[in-house]
Amino acid sequence: MAYNKKHVKIDLWPEKEEKEKKYSKNRETLKLTIPTLLLFCSICLIFLILLSPFTSPPQTTSFTASSLPRTCNQNFTVYVYDLPKEFNTNLLQNCRHLNIYTDMCPHVANNGLGQPLHRGGGDSKTWFATHQFIAEMIFHARVENHPCRTWEPNNADIFYIPFYGGLYASSVFREYNLTKRDELAVRLVDYISGQRCWRRSNGRDHFLAFGRTAWDFMRSSDEASPDFGANILMQMPRVRNMSVLTVERQPWDGDNQLGIPYPSYFHPYTSAEMGTWQEKMRSVERPHLFSFVGGPRKGLEKAAIRDELIRTCAGSSRCELLKCESGGSRCHDPMTVLGVMARSRFCLQAPGDSFTRRSTFDAMLAGCIPVFFSPHTMYTQYMWYLPDNKRSYSVFMDEKNSTLIEQELSRISENEVVQMREAVIEMIPKMTYAHPNATNYDLPDAVDIALEALAKQAKAKVVYSL
Repeated sequence: MAYNKKHVKIDLWPEKEEKEKKYSKNRETLKLTIPTLLLFCSICLIFLILLSPFTSPPQTTSFTASSLPRTCNQNFTVYVYDLPKEFNTNLLQNCRHLNIYTDMCPHVANNGLGQPLHRGGGDSKTWFATHQFIAEMIFHARVENHPCRTWEPNNADIFYIPFYGGLYASSVFREYNLTKRDELAVRLVDYISGQRCWRRSNGRDHFLAFGRTAWDFMRSSDEASPDFGANILMQMPRVRNMSVLTVERQPWDGDNQLGIPYPSYFHPYTSAEMGTWQEKMRSVERPHLFSFVGGPRKGLEKAAIRDELIRTCAGSSRCELLKCESGGSRCHDPMTVLGVMARSRFCLQAPGDSFTRRSTFDAMLAGCIPVFFSPHTMYTQYMWYLPDNKRSYSVFMDEKNSTLIEQELSRISENEVVQMREAVIEMIPKMTYAHPNATNYDLPDAVDIALEALAKQAKAKVVYSL
């Protein structure tokens, strides 16, 4: 799926640009007689008939001259279902109503990367104002162009179902008729479970990828439970056979759920671009010991610590605070957010509406060591992406000690800070979603890591079932 940054389509999945040619009324054109046209068409038809047995399977992805497919260096193949469009791209036609709070049209542009960011007065093809809940679109675009993709299902190790379930879920959060709220998800499961590939292992080698949290697909069957707008997709028995990738898994009842990073703003084309950014984060001056980017959350017990963090940061000369309040715009400016984090040694990561935060991945992109107050913000979520030694790249603090943040962070030696920051910077490539048209990019990104782990898992399931 070729992407051209100078031609941004806000409503639908970007397609190859058509070249328009304008002709003057006075310009001479070639005049063809009817017999000539018939002869030409006949020759073309014969040529196509003769050629057809030797053509390759139709591909939905088209490549520009500078974005040829990479070589598959992993030991797996992935098949992408060609779903009816109602399950993905047709949803984008209603982009203004995909989210009850936000017009998503600017965010679904460019395969979900969003609008290009203009840094330093120049145009950038690698930086975008990417929405935090859009991972499913980027994941789809990356797998469409993935070198390990196969068009032959019999050869596939894993099967990807490109359902934009997160975008659909957010569009019906306020639908009081539960049957209607669940309707598209139920139709998808009925469709997939009727496919020949599904019957091979009852879906154990199939997976979905969503840009929202698991909670949005796990409505309780208890009628007394509060209704937050979730549907029942992940509660369906056939879906429990599959693997489901989400930006936040349910830590206690999510055996088939696997965490993938929230997308940040950097989507490099080449390994060199990634290396340049990493080197910049190694050398940038960090005058602040710690920082906090966020706002208060009313009525949420797990987010109560935010008020304390805001007070602590505001009262310290060694902390930079970017307080996010209703109606404010600074927290929605990617370069402002990353600037605060790049000037800090440590970035405080408190739970918000849920356990996880996109801010964690923004901080790591900026080379800022994350400080966690709940294990479910990172450690129980993204196991495929994390070193075994949590202390090597992060700090964990008990919420009860939140008033001692500055004191605790000051105790960490300069040498240890340098080592931890280097560990964070080394993690940036696999936490990043490379550009869907990336070329000369040989570093495993967030999608590569997930696909390889899914393939290993699927093969183990098949062996176990035998």
